[in-house]
Amino acid sequence: MLAKGTENEQVREAQARLRQLGHFHRSPTAFYGAMTAEAVSAFQGKKGLPATGEVDAATWRALVAATRRPTGDELRPPTTNEVDTPDQRCMTGRVLCISKESRTLAWMVDGKVVSAMDVRFGAVNTPTREGTFKVDRKEVEWKSTLYHSDMPYSMFFSGGQAVHYSADFAARGYNGGSHGCVNVRDKDRLATVFSQVKVGDKVVVHW
Repeated sequence: MLAKGTENEQVREAQARLRQLGHFHRSPTAFYGAMTAEAVSAFQGKKGLPATGEVDAATWRALVAATRRPTGDELRPPTTNEVDTPDQRCMTGRVLCISKESRTLAWMVDGKVVSAMDVRFGAVNTPTREGTFKVDRKEVEWKSTLYHSDMPYSMFFSGGQAVHYSADFAARGYNGGSHGCVNVRDKDRLATVFSQVKVGDKVVVHW
């Protein structure tokens, strides 16, 4: 059984298969959230199965029968993740809207996406905090005092947690994780957003 909260490679495969059928409109994340549940419900409805939003044995068999085995690129697309539907807290004002499910950051002004980019988050022992925050300071160049790693274009929003460029993310992708910060791998795009964001702008981190 796959259901909300599950995070494993079978979820990633299910998302890739649902994407083949046009039910899942973003890159597979391996995390089973609301968008995955909605995609599963839509598939179940088309197949005449109970639309529970959870993958039981019958749903998995139907999904496998209706699709082909995903390729490596389908499981981990090299292209930018599709932006998640913005959280309602992101729909007014100037907001860094950060989705853990789609692994995206959208810089939004008055409900419109100005720029978007891929992000990754903290590892299990150093999770990125969720909630509503504000940018309390910005640093073009910064080195972590705890971990001694470079953090260019840092926008701090919760203690030592910040949105910043990560050379490791650019090199290794989702094979690594941060110490709680929101890592960005597109340095040029982040630099542009950094120049636009002001101290006091809202930051929303959500599933």
